[in-house]
Amino acid sequence: MTNTRIGVDVGGTFTDLVALGGGDILTAKVPSTPRDQSQGVMSALDASEVETGSIFALAHGMTVATNALLERRGARTALVTTEGFRDILEIARQNRPSLYDLTQDRPPTLVPRELRFTVRERMGPEGEISPLDEESLERVVSAIREAEVEAVAVCLLFAFMRPEHEKRVGEALREALPDVHVSLSSEVLPEFREYERFSTTAADAYLAPKLAAYLRNLAGKVEDAGAPTPSVMQSAGGVVRIEDAIVDAAAFVLSGPAGGVVGAAYVGGLGGYRDLLTFDMGGTSTDVAPIVSGEVQTTTETIIAGVPIKLPMVDVHTVSAGGGSIAWADAGGALRVGPHSAGAEPGPAAYDKGGEEPAVTDANLYLGYLQNGAELGGEVVLRRDLSEKALASLGKQLGLEAEEVALGIVRVANAEMVRALRVISIERGLDPREFALLAFGGAGGMHACALAEELGMNTVLIPRAGGVLSALGLAISDLRHDYVRPHLANLEDVKAMELKETFRDMENTAAKDLEEPEYTRRADLRYRGQSFELTVEAERPFEVEELEECFHAAHERRYGYRMEDEGVEIVNLRLTATVPVEKPKLEEPTREGDAERERREANFGGEWMEVPVLDRERMGHGTSVEGPAIVEFKESTCVVHQGWRGAVDNVGTLVLEKR
Repeated sequence: MTNTRIGVDVGGTFTDLVALGGGDILTAKVPSTPRDQSQGVMSALDASEVETGSIFALAHGMTVATNALLERRGARTALVTTEGFRDILEIARQNRPSLYDLTQDRPPTLVPRELRFTVRERMGPEGEISPLDEESLERVVSAIREAEVEAVAVCLLFAFMRPEHEKRVGEALREALPDVHVSLSSEVLPEFREYERFSTTAADAYLAPKLAAYLRNLAGKVEDAGAPTPSVMQSAGGVVRIEDAIVDAAAFVLSGPAGGVVGAAYVGGLGGYRDLLTFDMGGTSTDVAPIVSGEVQTTTETIIAGVPIKLPMVDVHTVSAGGGSIAWADAGGALRVGPHSAGAEPGPAAYDKGGEEPAVTDANLYLGYLQNGAELGGEVVLRRDLSEKALASLGKQLGLEAEEVALGIVRVANAEMVRALRVISIERGLDPREFALLAFGGAGGMHACALAEELGMNTVLIPRAGGVLSALGLAISDLRHDYVRPHLANLEDVKAMELKETFRDMENTAAKDLEEPEYTRRADLRYRGQSFELTVEAERPFEVEELEECFHAAHERRYGYRMEDEGVEIVNLRLTATVPVEKPKLEEPTREGDAERERREANFGGEWMEVPVLDRERMGHGTSVEGPAIVEFKESTCVVHQGWRGAVDNVGTLVLEKR
């Protein structure tokens, strides 16, 4: 392969690679290496056997930032804020994580109280109210030096509009503590709402040292192997240079899932499907997201591990139901699945790597959906006898046979995933019956038909590269930067020239960051008196009337009503700058001959039956399948339920329809 473009996605269980070049697509899958994810990246490159000298670009998606938040293993971080506002992170929004559980506490803040410091100053919306007291600043710098922190978040009041004091604090800290990372809220998130701004900036500081160390380590290994410096997938979709990622850590907490959604939108669009619910089931978790009219949907209302991060991110909802999710009996004797996962080490019981508790993969193997003795990732060989032993052991606690436990695990996992799909469809004002379900990830195809039936969906799409679709999304992702400027005003008072000037300011910044980018302009709007806003895009964003109509339509779609007699307020202006990369054309050749590899006993709806097992590599454009059946892809498996039939389309996607 020449002029090869590589995408490498690190998941909780497997690391996937896709190589594009000369019209060919090459894939590889190896076990992840949780202690050092870069080792998995290099193993995937070795397994692909791609000549590193032929690699033109390498894009990477990872879970380093996500795991650091989930496990609270980020940097020792301090916070500097305005005197009197030390506890904003603690006060938060005063909402409880579980409304009716009075014993459940919020997750701990990223910055403990003893590491939160204040300076004497005050800015207001019109400018300086009290000057920055240099003596208090000196005391804070001295205290932070003694605290021996790795990072500092600086969040002063009204810094999103008046950043002068905040920049002075940052300058003093960077001068006195050159080895400490400093995040300024006016650079990370120049938006109003103190808590979300503080929280996002604290997350940025908390994650930056660990992310920087990982990315520099990875870059060194990749460059030593003769490949180009990696670019990194950000949470909003689109990749950035590694230098930009190091200074913008909070924007990468959904790095891995974003690649999958980008890949799904591309493959679905090639087949003519522009309204999709994506369903990515991997080894550790399941990620679902909506794609509307071919566009990946983004949001600024994401909460990760109890931490609000108000940066643009792909609108992904994640649940802890993956192939490695462990089944267990709760105190009441009920069967539960997750949130704990067997991960890559030791993995499900079937992996024969020390795991003894049954996982979703063990249930699927026992029920015949996976082949006994199948090889995963080049290193793992599935053993059905170990799955049966683990299922029987759990069955003793529940008073059930191994088969009943396996069927129950699949049903419980499906229920969890259906709830997730409802969140990103029905709760967003989208009717799932008008969408196709695009399933990918190593385990997605095994559960897709059951989920579609539950939601009343009639079309399921399984891409040829479904097992490594996140890596494909990385390989085809555009370069992207996002910018935001506050613009608080009544929409009726806003002049088109004001909007043009603000957008022009952001475009000038974008032109310095990217070479000849394309621009998408959006605005955050709300009805007067509302607490939160919707982001809308208009063909002519400088036309106030068009912006208002777009907002009314978006509000009605999301909440079911509009209030045209209410005033509309503009809150922020947003600019997305992208530099498109070349996308491959996917063409599926026709193939002659029988695709059936064998017939196998599998359990459908509690009944064992012998069903055909089709080899996806022997299927081509037009090859049909009728359920019940099993289709084995190179990196994944699709279970076609009774009542479903379909065929491979011209871009290699298996399109299943409910009869």
